[in-house]
Amino acid sequence: MSDTDIKPLHQALFRILRPLARLLLRNGIPFGEFAELVKRAYVEAALEDSSGGRRKPTDSRAAVMTGLTRKEVKRQREILAGENPVRGTTTHANRASRVVSGWVHDEAFQARDGEPALLSFEGSLSFSELVRQYSGDVPPRAVLDELVRVGVASVDSDSGQIELRQRAYVPAGDSEEMLQIFGEDVSDLIATIDYNLVSSESDRQPLFQRTLTYDNIPPEIMDRWRAHAAAQSQALLEQLDKWLGPHDRGIAGNGTGNHTGEPVRTGVSIFYFEDPVQAGGDE
Repeated sequence: MSDTDIKPLHQALFRILRPLARLLLRNGIPFGEFAELVKRAYVEAALEDSSGGRRKPTDSRAAVMTGLTRKEVKRQREILAGENPVRGTTTHANRASRVVSGWVHDEAFQARDGEPALLSFEGSLSFSELVRQYSGDVPPRAVLDELVRVGVASVDSDSGQIELRQRAYVPAGDSEEMLQIFGEDVSDLIATIDYNLVSSESDRQPLFQRTLTYDNIPPEIMDRWRAHAAAQSQALLEQLDKWLGPHDRGIAGNGTGNHTGEPVRTGVSIFYFEDPVQAGGDE
């Protein structure tokens, strides 16, 4: 790769790494720990890229590709073989999210109008039954407390019935769930960008990737813009969810068709951003 190609990539990487470094520092992750994870990611990527060809991936080839020693490649490969932190999380949706999805799409937990029903905590077709079906062995009370905490559900003080107030579970702060979402969302975005960068070379149709950006917006309209953007984005995601959700084979009643082949993980992400424009040009 020429210097002309490398400089824009370095600039892009620096923009990615700055907010990442802030998050790592806030959570007490020192550089050495981050560097160890980067080595592991390099080795895994090198081994995966090699496995697509005719030659069997080797430590020597991975060492050439990554610039690491064969000894270091072997060490990281052995760690990956024992415990892969990425594969252990990305294939399992957050349990609270699965509960909300089941509540929205499973007809057994819907009212006559097709909307999520009011649920009792115990009994047949109750919230506890919903949790048992879609969240495994997690205590129903723990799931309810979390959904109430983030405003996704509420409990009527008189009847005790539980109402779904939002169709999406979004945890708050640097919780384990929020960090998992962070890892999945950023990974998906980078994978989409990488796919699109090489799609023209392989005659593949690029994946949808669009961004709306303005850099001269008066601050007095920002409150209205935030509210409008959030409302419109939520409405779009709910429309897409109504189309795609019923096809999920994990939802009761959706796994009985003549489906063949391995399941596909797919979706659409929307995120909002804002930051002050730096005087004198780009930051």
